[in-house]
Amino acid sequence: MTDSRPLRVLREELESTGIPGIASFTRERVERVMAVSVALAFGALGAQAFFAALGAQDVREGWELALMLVVFVPFVVMEVTFFSGRFTLFGGRFFVVAYTASLAVWPWATAGSETVITYQPWIYFLVTVATVASVIVFPRPVHVAITVLLPFAYGLVRMIELRFVADAWIAVSLDTSFSLILGSVLMMLAWTFRTASSTIDERRLRAVSSYAQAAAVNATERERVAVAALMHDSVLAALLAAERAETPRERDLAVSMAREALTRLANTDRDVGEGSDAPVPAGAIVADIRRTIDDARCPAELVVDLDPDTPEVPGRVARALALAAAQAISNAVEHAAGAGLVVRVSGSAEPGRVVIVVADSGPGFDIDEVPADRLGIRASILARVSAFGGSAEVVSSKDGTRVTMTWRAVRP
Repeated sequence: MTDSRPLRVLREELESTGIPGIASFTRERVERVMAVSVALAFGALGAQAFFAALGAQDVREGWELALMLVVFVPFVVMEVTFFSGRFTLFGGRFFVVAYTASLAVWPWATAGSETVITYQPWIYFLVTVATVASVIVFPRPVHVAITVLLPFAYGLVRMIELRFVADAWIAVSLDTSFSLILGSVLMMLAWTFRTASSTIDERRLRAVSSYAQAAAVNATERERVAVAALMHDSVLAALLAAERAETPRERDLAVSMAREALTRLANTDRDVGEGSDAPVPAGAIVADIRRTIDDARCPAELVVDLDPDTPEVPGRVARALALAAAQAISNAVEHAAGAGLVVRVSGSAEPGRVVIVVADSGPGFDIDEVPADRLGIRASILARVSAFGGSAEVVSSKDGTRVTMTWRAVRP
């Protein structure tokens, strides 16, 4: 029986969805049905073997009770575990090992006793029980070996018991062949059921995975709509405050609200945070830009000219500058195929500023003709940089496009 713990873990996760039947895995159920069905058949064969053992004449005195205990106690344990579905591997393997050991000592247990050639000893009725049990509880290589070798082992033991008389060959060969054929057929049926159920489970898992992805996309879209509505309300509130501002304090408040709304609006196109106000080195901006260039997979030249005394940049500002530069790089790759793309990051202690220039040698464009609903430049670059008090300039002609973003440190 295969380990179904991964399926059980997934079933527990799927049961939380409340969808009826979604956690019903076919392979696990097939294994359970096989175990119960085999246990029922085992009960009949075990009872036949037990009553045959009670009146057996071919086992020497002193061996009867020992053999019956060694065989039938594990048999009962296996039946209980197969019916209950708990400790199935232990119960099945316990019986197979005990039965194999009993078969190995059978020639000593019957040595010198009188036996009939056409008579089948009680241990024969359990050969198929052991082979089928091995199919349930052992991996494929092991149960294939047991299914093939155990009938031959019985034939050898039986011939030793009969002292290899010529008249015994036909009867023992028939018993051995019957056990081998029956065990092989049942093994093939188990393989067929397992293969079919595993295929169904695999396709079901794929379907569930597709459903989960679709549900995640739907949830993301719903959240995006909600965020868009929130951003709309924030921007609208800022505009209303600006319109109604009359005193200097009200105007300062309106500017603050507008700056916060622009920052959040500019950052809604990426699933990232805005960053903190803790200062970071200007080199952090360079690292983000380098990752952007690597992700774009476009040959671009990155020129870094930062003075050792370049002032640290607030984390929120550094993040906004990196995102604005990423948008400019993305535009250059998309609209100019990254032709002649050069990114320059410079910084100096005097007058205390950081400048990022993204330039390409593409065909350029007319800024005034960009549709109003295209926010790649207006929101993601100009508004984003302006939100923290910086400045951004876009210059484009037939010789290329140049985007310059500047942040100046506030002097105390």
